[in-house]
Amino acid sequence: MAVQSKFLAVGSLVAWAEADVGAIATQALINPEYGPDGLALLRSGCSASEALKRLTAADALPERRQAGIVDAHGGSASHTGSGCQPFAGGRTGSSHAAQGNMLVSETTVEAMASTFERSSGDALAERLLAAIAAAQAAGGDRRGQQSAALLVVERRGGYGGLTDTVVDLRVDDHDRPIQELARLYELHRMYFGMTPADEWLLVDGQLAAELRDRLAGAGYAGELATAFERWAGTENLENRFDGIERIDPVVLAHLRART
Repeated sequence: MAVQSKFLAVGSLVAWAEADVGAIATQALINPEYGPDGLALLRSGCSASEALKRLTAADALPERRQAGIVDAHGGSASHTGSGCQPFAGGRTGSSHAAQGNMLVSETTVEAMASTFERSSGDALAERLLAAIAAAQAAGGDRRGQQSAALLVVERRGGYGGLTDTVVDLRVDDHDRPIQELARLYELHRMYFGMTPADEWLLVDGQLAAELRDRLAGAGYAGELATAFERWAGTENLENRFDGIERIDPVVLAHLRART
């Protein structure tokens, strides 16, 4: 899920997701209960459409709520209450729901959805970032910008394969939150991304000598594998280290830039 709004720390309230269950955005007059309650409904077997119907039916103010849900099977649903401030509306498709309120025009939602649909070959986080960037370029929130968030989950797809949270980045207060979110995502990719194994470089004698010199210059002298592992851990690149026989080119570039 990705979101941007003229609202402080929007990601803390709008974005909810659980691996192998689904994702929920609660918007307009936010009802934070839609997050955990909606995920519980999806977990129990409800489709996105059925979960959204139950959430709005149990809500005292459904006309002032907006929400989007995507379930683990690709089903999607969007609700925009009649009391949401214009322009307010949504669009759904296979495996996605796009909606917004207090927008310049409906073009914002259309740009968000169509951009996501066209970017099917890219990483999910990148597709989401592109979608909200396109929405902003098409007008965005008529009040301006303030905060943005990006949330991606996958079973055991996060840090070290020990968490389901792949990406969880937030820009709580910024003049250009989408650009700042994209910058943070690039840092996330560097620190926590995975370069395909066939793209790692063989550490031959010449490269090993370079690594020793650079590491020693940075204060990490001694046996190469130990020194390299210590340096990688200090730089928060431990997930990109796997012995000294081969090296991730991202790590090598970072070492060269640092030393």
